[in-house]
Amino acid sequence: MPGKVNPVICESVMMVCSAGDRRRHDHYLGGGEREPRSQRDDAGDGAQPAREHPHCSATCADIFAEKCVSGIVANEERCRELVELSMAMVTSLAPKIGYDRAAEIAKESAQTGKTVRQICAREKVLPEAELNAALDPVAMTEPGGEGSGGG
Repeated sequence: MPGKVNPVICESVMMVCSAGDRRRHDHYLGGGEREPRSQRDDAGDGAQPAREHPHCSATCADIFAEKCVSGIVANEERCRELVELSMAMVTSLAPKIGYDRAAEIAKESAQTGKTVRQICAREKVLPEAELNAALDPVAMTEPGGEGSGGG
């Protein structure tokens, strides 16, 4: 199929990481069949778990880094677009305009596909400088910032 990405390398990493004492996995995962039989230590083929072969883990990590991680570059424009479309953007407005008004803006954003920033600018909810400061996604992630409940 054109454009298909084969996940075999990622699956091999999962298999190496999940190799180990089955009872311990059952305890932490709550028991039951959680993964395909091919990923289990007790698959019946007599093979030893990958954790008993450190070179297997190291090789797996090297291949994963080379084939799957190396060269990944974030599409910054798309990331900014997705942040602007996030409902989380309205969170920092609640202390300034009230929960009910912020909720109305969030609902309108969800219904229309317009960003919180676009709706607030159109309705002049806050002066432009204050709106831009309130909707700064980096500031929202800082400790004690508006988005963290502090401020």
